[in-house]
Amino acid sequence: MSGGGADETRLNRLTALSDGIFAIAMTLLVLDIQVTAGLDTAGFHAMVRGLFSHVGAYALSFTIIAGVWRDHHRILGLARGLDALSGRLVLMGLGVIALLPFPTTLLSEYASQPLSVAVYACTIIVIDLLQLALLLSIRRAPGTARPDVRRTGRNIAADLGSTALVFGATVPVASSSRPRRRSGAGWC
Repeated sequence: MSGGGADETRLNRLTALSDGIFAIAMTLLVLDIQVTAGLDTAGFHAMVRGLFSHVGAYALSFTIIAGVWRDHHRILGLARGLDALSGRLVLMGLGVIALLPFPTTLLSEYASQPLSVAVYACTIIVIDLLQLALLLSIRRAPGTARPDVRRTGRNIAADLGSTALVFGATVPVASSSRPRRRSGAGWC
């Protein structure tokens, strides 16, 4: 993108779109937390106990989305404008953010299944890698980065990289703790 004021307007529009998608994804997370009407006391207590996994998955995903939103704003704040690649990376990242309620539901319903944990972890890893790619794209595109991109970018990259490593470690841990099949079959 080029053109000074036009770059800033496009960047502001993309930031506003990003804010909207982050807000919608955060809101969609809560839809899995429901209590059926008309339950007797025992049914109500059982339903509430059953919701703890949903509330836990909601809290985890909300916290993650909030952190990614913070980093996303910090990354876009380092840009004077976005080239075509950076624009595509933002949109791809927003697409995966919008998808996060699905793996959150998988995790809340099937936390004991290694595949659910792997899908959730891989979604977080993809989000973080796309944010890292966006940071690098802004940093490398001529004339699009602010002067403090290297110093501030290192902190953001460390945050995103450490989150990706932590979630990457959950996949083999979950896989090793799953019940073993006698046939030696894999996840499926």
